Amino acid sequence: MSQYNVDAQQLIRQTELFVKKELANAEGGHDWWHIYRVWKLAKKIAAGEQVNLLVVELGALLHDIADSKFHDGDENVGPQKARTYLESASVPEDVIRQVVNIIEHISFKGGHNVGAFYSPELGVVQDADRLDALGAIGIARTFNYGGFKNRAIYDPGIAPNLHMTKEQYKNSTAPSVNHFYEKLLLLKDKMNTETGRKMAMERHSFMETFLEKFYKEWEGES
Repeated sequence: MSQYNVDAQQLIRQTELFVKKELANAEGGHDWWHIYRVWKLAKKIAAGEQVNLLVVELGALLHDIADSKFHDGDENVGPQKARTYLESASVPEDVIRQVVNIIEHISFKGGHNVGAFYSPELGVVQDADRLDALGAIGIARTFNYGGFKNRAIYDPGIAPNLHMTKEQYKNSTAPSVNHFYEKLLLLKDKMNTETGRKMAMERHSFMETFLEKFYKEWEGES
């Protein structure tokens, strides 16, 4: 980070405090602790990649600073809030641009946010974010958000929709279990890094085991 006239450690600490304050009352699956986990995962993945660690850490810390699903679907709020903060912290424009690109392109959006932009730093942060949607944490987050939105846990009469448009995906009110098929179980094949792929396989397997047990219990079989 020596090429930048900025104290990286101080900036990361300042950003951590900023995000904690901004997300103090956020929904449990998109709160500071989600950011914390993604941040830690991103640093772990970055250790095996040729990336700008400052961009990775800032991208991870700010990637959900204003998730569009909590701002009437407005996808500009998060990138703009991140830019305003980074400019106030005197971060160089080229770093700001890279971080904003991560925020703008990290989301799954029903599989409709592919190919518009890519960088190794985005790949790392995106893998970290996707890993937090998998495994035990992913299961917990899915049902927490479903409860937050007052969705059914499961309805055998409502099949998963694997061909939703971006708008349909954003506005879906389907039962929480459907989300496994519409997003979570698809993620292991969409990882960008070798570390991400290995971690995703383990978490994917855990979700498959959970669903198998879930359906048996639903029918009173175990």
